[in-house]
Amino acid sequence: MMKRTRKSKKDKGQVGTEASQHGDRALGMNARICRRDFLNSTLLASGSALLESLTPLELLGQQRDWGGYTGEGDYAGANGQTQEVMLAAHAVRDGVFDSPSTPAVDTDEVFDLVIVGGGISGLASALYFQDQAKPNQTCLVLENHPIFGGQARRNEFIVDGHRLMAPQGSNMCGLPGPGLVGELYTRIGAKTHEFKYQEWGGPPPAMPLGRTSYDHFRKFPSVASFGFWFGPKFGQQPGRWVVDPWNNLDQLPLSPELRSDFAKFLKLVNEWNQSPRHETQEELRRYDNVTIESIVTERYGLSREFARLFIASNIAAGYGVGPDALTGYWYRLIFGLGPDTTPGYSFPGGNTGVARHIVKTLIPDVIPGPRTTEAVCRNRINFGTLDRLRNQVRIRLRSTVVRVEHEGEPEKSSYVRVMYTRDGKVYRLKARAVIMAGGGWITKHLVRDLPSTHRQAYDQFNYNATLVANVAVRNWRFLHKLGLSGGRWFEGFGYWTEVRAIATIGADSPTIGPDSPTVLSLIVPFFYPGLPLAEQCSKGRAELLSTPFREYERKIREQFTDMFSGSGFDARRDIAGIILNRWGHHYVVAQPGFTWGEEGKPAPRDILRRAPFGRIAFANTDLGAVSGHVMAIEEAHRAVGQLLPVL
Repeated sequence: MMKRTRKSKKDKGQVGTEASQHGDRALGMNARICRRDFLNSTLLASGSALLESLTPLELLGQQRDWGGYTGEGDYAGANGQTQEVMLAAHAVRDGVFDSPSTPAVDTDEVFDLVIVGGGISGLASALYFQDQAKPNQTCLVLENHPIFGGQARRNEFIVDGHRLMAPQGSNMCGLPGPGLVGELYTRIGAKTHEFKYQEWGGPPPAMPLGRTSYDHFRKFPSVASFGFWFGPKFGQQPGRWVVDPWNNLDQLPLSPELRSDFAKFLKLVNEWNQSPRHETQEELRRYDNVTIESIVTERYGLSREFARLFIASNIAAGYGVGPDALTGYWYRLIFGLGPDTTPGYSFPGGNTGVARHIVKTLIPDVIPGPRTTEAVCRNRINFGTLDRLRNQVRIRLRSTVVRVEHEGEPEKSSYVRVMYTRDGKVYRLKARAVIMAGGGWITKHLVRDLPSTHRQAYDQFNYNATLVANVAVRNWRFLHKLGLSGGRWFEGFGYWTEVRAIATIGADSPTIGPDSPTVLSLIVPFFYPGLPLAEQCSKGRAELLSTPFREYERKIREQFTDMFSGSGFDARRDIAGIILNRWGHHYVVAQPGFTWGEEGKPAPRDILRRAPFGRIAFANTDLGAVSGHVMAIEEAHRAVGQLLPVL
């Protein structure tokens, strides 16, 4: 994947933030790495008007490598929202397909159900349809990416002969058992409760490792092998690590006021873990009218500076923005997970395991071998099986829906017309019913006869931008030497990372130690405390889309060098590959009033959930008021149930 050259004596000690040739070499910037997804400057020039106010040069930072290396295996070329998908979505938004007479090839296909979007919501909708459909009824899933899964996709690396997997987004999975989600897990054969995770194979004593990308990051107090790093922002040059910070608060290079806040917060967390509050629904409704930050400062007496330094990144990593903008309904998030919380369950590549199990259930020969978690995880997809004529449920990839509308008046219509693009051509087909399983940011542009009530409801949905950078390293001795398995920081690029013990169904070795290659994930939400919510979201998207791969690569290499060079880290030697997953619309952000409504008005999501619009129903995790695969499954179940009477 990457060819390294010998490091000359002249390169030693030259790592810095300046983009000099010597610095670039020391960082490994000039090592050869497979970067297949370059943006074509001609395509960008023709599509520049679609990228808000950004020109091609602004978008790329005057460089062509926006996409960068995309990984190996089934998910190569499908990292995050790709440039092809992004440009097509902006074309829809900016009216390229507004005319109903847009020339299109009629496929002469009529399906009982068309599902727009092949993420967890869309795939679960297809499964619920198949389980209740008549033998002759058919379903088509239209997915705009090269592979199904939505944000539940994975990256793959080959590092020194080892196959490594890491989530692109959706990460923590559930368990089979009672309840809607547990029943789906049982239905698809996802025996996550039987997972065995890598055991410690390094020198004693064993280090506790999480199973997801954020197990220890979200635990308060965190495990002893988790640390805080402080750099120049806190007067530390060179920067330094404080290992097991919750038991060493006196070592934090902070003002007395902030150290006092950390101590007060730790006391609050311990009290919460011993006796958590259980609010009534009426109390939760009241909290939905204020922000988390107001609860932190007014009820718990913590400073706004502490909330924005420490709590903000923790909340934004899972909910899009910090406590200054998020509804107080989710105030419990500030306490994190208790130290005795059972580690989360996770497929090696995150919730792509759920998506693969659903598709294997829909189309049994799509993945060769038995329907075991190991075979479904490791075996390659046979893409030729997805859109076969004989399938009751067909999945059509690289197909971007650009227009959806009833044939005639919605209340009297018998069909819905669907228009989509594929390989540069525009196609149209018909369906007796449609489920819009994509996010609201695009749904409101696709459904052309959407009522004003629904459109106004969607206008109240905000989505943050997030970058998920997966960094493959040849070993993590540099962490272990510090006594760390992970840590967080409060300046520079990113916020935290930690080593995972992955489920052995996707591992080349049943053990893990500091000599093992691994993938360190950086989940980087873009948020700007103090700005209005909509401005935080749009500013984040602009930053995410305007930064080329090379600049992010440099930021990552510099950050790791600043934090770990003192313990032997060499970016040029130790980083085997970097994949960026850009999510321009990552989490739906629940502002005050979003969950329960305000001033006696229904919540915007309830307007879209309460009934179908004609023959169109809406199903996406954003309708659950918070992003996650559990909500995606629940919304799918509801949407299919609403449409069954018209099928």
